[in-house]
Amino acid sequence: MLAYWEKDGTFLASVEQRAAGEDGANEFVFYDGPPFANGLPHYGHLLTGYVKDVVPRYQTMRGRRVERRFGWDTHGLPAELEAQRVLGLKTKADILELGIEKFNEACRASVLKYTDEWRSYVTRQARWVDFDHDYKTLNRDYMESVIWAFKTLYDKGLVYEGLRVLPYCWNDETPLSNHELRMDDDVYQQRQDPSVTIAVELETGERLLAWTTTPWTLPSNLAMAVGPDVDYVVVNDAEGRPTILAEARLAAYAGAHGDFAGLGDEVLRRLKGSELIGLRYTPLFPFLANAEVFGTGEAYKVIAAEHVTTDEGTGVVHMAPAYGEEDQVACEAAGIPTVLTVDEGARFTSVVPPYQGMHVFEANRPIIRDLRAAGALVREDSYVHSYPHCWRCRNPLIYKAVSSWFVEVTRIRDRMVELNEQITWVPEHVKHGQFGKWLSNARDWSISRNRFWGSPIPVWRSDDPAYPRIDVYGSIEELERDFGVAVPDLHRPYVDQLTRPNPDDPTGRSTMRRVPDVLDVWFDSGSMSFAQVHYPFENTEWFEHHFPGDFIVEYIGQTRGWFYTLHILSTALFDRPAFSSCLSHGIVLGNDGQKMSKSLRNYPDVSEVFDRDGADAMRWFLMSSPILRGGNLVVTEEGIRDGVRQVMIPLWNAWYFFALYANAAGATGTWSTSSEVLLDRYVLARLRVFVADVEEKLDRYDVASACDAVLSYLEVLTNWYIRRSRDRFWDESGETFQDAVNTLYTALEVVCRTAAPLLPLTVEQVWRGLTGERSVHLTDWPSVDELPDDPELVARMERVREVCSVASSIRKAAGIRGRQPLQSLTVATADAEALRALVPLIEDEINLREVVLTSADAVDAPVSQRLTVNARAAGPRLGRDVQTVIKASKSGDWSVSADGAVVAGGIELAEGEYTLETTLAEGGTASGLLSGGGFVVLDTTITPELEAEGTARDVIRSVQQARRDAGLQVTDRMRLSVTADARTMQAVEAHRELIMAETLATELDVAEGAELQVAVTA
Repeated sequence: MLAYWEKDGTFLASVEQRAAGEDGANEFVFYDGPPFANGLPHYGHLLTGYVKDVVPRYQTMRGRRVERRFGWDTHGLPAELEAQRVLGLKTKADILELGIEKFNEACRASVLKYTDEWRSYVTRQARWVDFDHDYKTLNRDYMESVIWAFKTLYDKGLVYEGLRVLPYCWNDETPLSNHELRMDDDVYQQRQDPSVTIAVELETGERLLAWTTTPWTLPSNLAMAVGPDVDYVVVNDAEGRPTILAEARLAAYAGAHGDFAGLGDEVLRRLKGSELIGLRYTPLFPFLANAEVFGTGEAYKVIAAEHVTTDEGTGVVHMAPAYGEEDQVACEAAGIPTVLTVDEGARFTSVVPPYQGMHVFEANRPIIRDLRAAGALVREDSYVHSYPHCWRCRNPLIYKAVSSWFVEVTRIRDRMVELNEQITWVPEHVKHGQFGKWLSNARDWSISRNRFWGSPIPVWRSDDPAYPRIDVYGSIEELERDFGVAVPDLHRPYVDQLTRPNPDDPTGRSTMRRVPDVLDVWFDSGSMSFAQVHYPFENTEWFEHHFPGDFIVEYIGQTRGWFYTLHILSTALFDRPAFSSCLSHGIVLGNDGQKMSKSLRNYPDVSEVFDRDGADAMRWFLMSSPILRGGNLVVTEEGIRDGVRQVMIPLWNAWYFFALYANAAGATGTWSTSSEVLLDRYVLARLRVFVADVEEKLDRYDVASACDAVLSYLEVLTNWYIRRSRDRFWDESGETFQDAVNTLYTALEVVCRTAAPLLPLTVEQVWRGLTGERSVHLTDWPSVDELPDDPELVARMERVREVCSVASSIRKAAGIRGRQPLQSLTVATADAEALRALVPLIEDEINLREVVLTSADAVDAPVSQRLTVNARAAGPRLGRDVQTVIKASKSGDWSVSADGAVVAGGIELAEGEYTLETTLAEGGTASGLLSGGGFVVLDTTITPELEAEGTARDVIRSVQQARRDAGLQVTDRMRLSVTADARTMQAVEAHRELIMAETLATELDVAEGAELQVAVTA
């Protein structure tokens, strides 16, 4: 099929045959979240890619024009880390020694390394997307739109430069944004660190205890923070020195709880934290005490801070404003400066001579040792906690004050929350849950990175502070105008070479130079909606009529990534949401329930699955799973093969059945809904329900439920309609043969069109074989108005199917094979008479002599039920009441209402919190309940006469197998001989006509033998 599509140009034809409409009114705008191409795709990419194919295919069949342009994410740390690996570089210094130009050339090569493999994988998964007109974030046009966005934000006053404490990767020597810490669950990992309690001496003579899990920040201590309303106590330590800590934490340090530092538990005085504020203390270390050099005149005192708690520690927090977000905010409010003591590699500088050159994590032990020697160490522990790691290189982060450019998200935060109301989220709870809550607490966004490969910060600054000037550029034209040279590339180092004399410097000595940082790669991603079309330099009208986009999809972590940055920039630039609908799926896990890992090999090889099971099998497994409802998914080979067994094989078997009998009879099926046969009318009316159901589900992007609907209808078609209609297909001379052929043709044709987005390869092959036409993907979505509307018949037939299902379950429970006829089945329901015309179907399906229809209250049937409460499921919701319902279930104090609600002990139980079991009756009958009310009673007594017919039907099965083994066609007549024991011979003779009719035998010879043997002769 893939080769056929490529040769035929089916994808392009499917797009071009749909008109765009005036101002693009008929276009469906789909944003393709771009992947990095410096690695091969995994199941997460394939999952998202399948959704990106399902929705556009469906919208195309609904008549919309859907252009699908592939995109490549090319900037940022992933590319740099790969280039460093290839080049054998460890640090930024190594990069600078090599040269930015050579390094960025390696970055460019790395991000394009796997483009051919990506194209192959995406094509192999049967995803239609335009690779020939793709966009790349490294293209000059794309980057020009990005710097336009920066300048527009700057002109609006939404961009500022500041020194702020941010998550910082010392390995990559660059800050991260706060949202990058919340994208993946494994960003936070368990880590064991030393924690210490230290004491500083207050000017009033008491010792104040403080606690920290980052001893390396103590040389940078500039304040101690308390909670103004927290209760503190003064107690004597073992040496009689008055010591202060929070009263709620006294037990953790004194008396029976360990007395680690000789701390007493006799309270000398109680006071509020507000009474401590303003008190000065002697610095732990002298490094920052010179107020003239460091501006620390207001430092080394107790200040107030909102984040102080008494959950752990001492209720007193040590403050190092250069290494804590909350520390910096509180200290700034108190007039205490931010002073850096470590460099870009997180190694101490000459400001702290004893630890100069040490990495901060390595310095913990020497610092603790020095505190102990100085008598300042009160207690040392080991502390296991969840700690942030870099989502790219996986090294533990630190928090560090860095000079960065920020988007002032806090200024537009309320508007972002308002615009979120205009977005349809799937699942719906994401709107006010993970995404909504994140928006409500959004912080300013650090958008600059002191790295090399990315879109430039388009800011030029005077290199002489005596003549300050800042120029911000938003276009190539502006750059070429001011710098007087062509600008073919906006990457470093070329953009760094653009310099000019400072126009504000009359001496002519100062120069305008670009700030060296590049933009956060998420700024690139957030610009995708407009930058992909080079807005506002091109396609301005197109953009106005195609923004916001209609649909995007990515995994749930992108609520803090791509979804979030798209929303920030769209709000700030256009005062609109960037997208109208968003599907946010769960995470794909390996077969061990852990995150997929190449080293662990905990997931099936993608290529092997494609080769063995096919792309549709993988598509069905992923699209029908709970992952599209926000849950996570474990990928297993068994799960993928289930899709083949449950959906693809039944569909293919239905088509094979049609082709086999139609071809054998030389018949041609036509699209028709005119049959008056009850089964035909039902399967077509049910087809209408099916199409409407899938349409409604896909309209709201509920792909998994659409898959459920396909599975349900295939069950109707194959396990009900075809099985119940087999006799009509065998009898080509029968009155209803052509009706059966036309009805099955129509059902298959409509099923193919409806399932086309979900099983594009399978249904294409079936549909082309069925119709002989070009492609199912060039057809329109089925119209329900073309199919018969008969809800009453559908309801009656569904009732019959349930009756048969319950009766079959009773058979199975009693160990009675399906070929064994039984005498009767009683159906006792309020709507029993409505089933009168369908009784022959029940008799045939369950292999019965008769069906008795009656009302539920007219039969004294031995039906009994048992209620079992699932305490584990009900407990979290019911709490202590779960014991009440358990006792009620055992005592019989429970009931089932007409609408199916189960109430026990006066408490209604929810689905999944209980099971209802029906007990089998004694005396040759067995009963089963129906979900809509009523029950069935099956007579399980097997008389000799019934047993003989059952034996005859076993013989028929053996004969049919012999026909297949002999290679006979379904319509071939033949001569039959049967050798069997006396009992079986008697049964064969008693049912000679039945056996000959069912097997198309023209003659039947019976002989006695030790065991059953059949022989067929054409």
